[in-house]
Amino acid sequence: MVRDPSGRDNEYLSDDVLETLGDEPTRRIIETLSEPMTANELSEACDIPLSTMYRKLDTLTDASLITESTKIQRGGQHTTRYELDFTEISVLLSENHTLRANIDRPNRESTADQRLEELWAQIREET
Repeated sequence: MVRDPSGRDNEYLSDDVLETLGDEPTRRIIETLSEPMTANELSEACDIPLSTMYRKLDTLTDASLITESTKIQRGGQHTTRYELDFTEISVLLSENHTLRANIDRPNRESTADQRLEELWAQIREET
């Protein structure tokens, strides 16, 4: 199921982000996502088994590093695509010597009306 980006919490846990970035296959996924891709495309490009890919994508989504979107296709087969949800991540050392991740995000804010309009436009294209 695709997670609603409008419901995305702008807060994230630095520990989750740092732990996620510490995983080499997860970093490979991030480096490969220059454009939106499906799990199958990523699995093939990163040479990661599909079952593992879905777990890695869940981890990246939970850490607020990627977003999911659905592309509606003719015949009822819809595909989920994944794309990066940050432009820059920096790691800061606080005064009390704890690490904290700071995430800069692209400006993609849209209203519910705009998202609905985009969805209907996709449906019209495919029918």
